[in-house]
Amino acid sequence: GYIYLAAGLLAPGLLGGCSAGKGSSSGNSSPASSSQAASSAGSVSQSEKITYEQITQEQAKELLDSEEDYILLDVRTQLEYDEGHIPGATLLPDYEVSEKAEELLPDKDQLILVYCRSGNRSKSASRTLAELGYTNVKEFGGIRDWPYEITTD
Repeated sequence: GYIYLAAGLLAPGLLGGCSAGKGSSSGNSSPASSSQAASSAGSVSQSEKITYEQITQEQAKELLDSEEDYILLDVRTQLEYDEGHIPGATLLPDYEVSEKAEELLPDKDQLILVYCRSGNRSKSASRTLAELGYTNVKEFGGIRDWPYEITTD
């Protein structure tokens, strides 16, 4: 599978570090620049850890069949979920991941398999989970391509 890094944090950290290093003639912007640079610098040092893995639907099915301690996460809407989802899936809409993940997913090292309809929202949600510190996130695209069982229960 592919490993994705959330490298978008790298450039702001480098730019923030450069602007803070030059100093500022304005007293008002200097503290903001310094605190922004400090928080960005903290993110940069951790950016190598912010990853998730993209796997195939077949690999996801193998994990579902062979593993016991995992969360299958459907990041679509309630309506989409009700129309059909992979058996055993937990609904957490992509737009709620950053607010509700730590409540619904307390173990940040647990295997989390993420899907949506086509693969776009699952990639975004997986990136968010990785940024929140989840270490074992695997994204496998959309249910529209899922060749296995789907339920409405």
